[in-house]
Amino acid sequence: MRRSSVSSQTETRPASNSLKSILITGASSGIGAALATRMAGPGIHLNLTARNRARLDAVAATCRAAGAEVSITVADVRDADAMKRVVEEAHRIAPLDLVIANAGITGGTSPDRPFESANGIKAVLDVNLGGVLNTLSPAIQVMAERRSGHVAIISSIAGVRGLPYSPTYSATKAALNTYSTALRPTLRRHGIAISLVISGFVETPLEASISSPRPLRISADAAAKRIIKGLNRRRFRIVFPLSLFFGARLLSALPGRWGDAFFNRLTVDVPEPREGGGDH
Repeated sequence: MRRSSVSSQTETRPASNSLKSILITGASSGIGAALATRMAGPGIHLNLTARNRARLDAVAATCRAAGAEVSITVADVRDADAMKRVVEEAHRIAPLDLVIANAGITGGTSPDRPFESANGIKAVLDVNLGGVLNTLSPAIQVMAERRSGHVAIISSIAGVRGLPYSPTYSATKAALNTYSTALRPTLRRHGIAISLVISGFVETPLEASISSPRPLRISADAAAKRIIKGLNRRRFRIVFPLSLFFGARLLSALPGRWGDAFFNRLTVDVPEPREGGGDH
């Protein structure tokens, strides 16, 4: 059964308009939680949203201890109306300076389950693509009215060269990469910056469910540090690790059968997405 889209337990703390206002989806764990805790400090108002209230409370407590003002909302990025309310309420409290569309799930195949199910495909599409669009669409609207703001999308190197054991996940990340590039000139004309984070393997609860090689994997905190550095410089592409990124680009440029042969040598088990799982 699908959960209610927005919890009645929404907690909002008043924020001064002089605070830098940041909204992060999927903020209850993984990269989202790491970004929140690293960004927390005096002069920062964090709007944190995810589906797990207990984990959100824990992240919020850490951020408040660092001196940040924090508002938390239990919401589902798949619900466009709910996300519109989340964004507009956050913007009402303190005009949004930065919105990070981080929420996502994974899903894929295994040697005993070589094809994705229809339900698994829909789940990944709804969260990883639909959820990002549901977050950014209202954010861009309120930022365009001020001609100021910054939006960021957490993507993946899987969008550079699709992974055969996570085809729909790869497709959503490739779509986000193209969407960001297509959107950039229009946003620039309206005073809005956009950043696309193309990351490799990051240690998160979501990633821990996958059985596969994870070259050059880094912690969520290390990933957050790299992302924040790029956001502060307003870079369009924030890529790490570069060696894995260029390796993926090389594989995509080589004859297809070469890349296929490489991946066929790997044994990978990616579980199907489940209701209640993921940082969305």
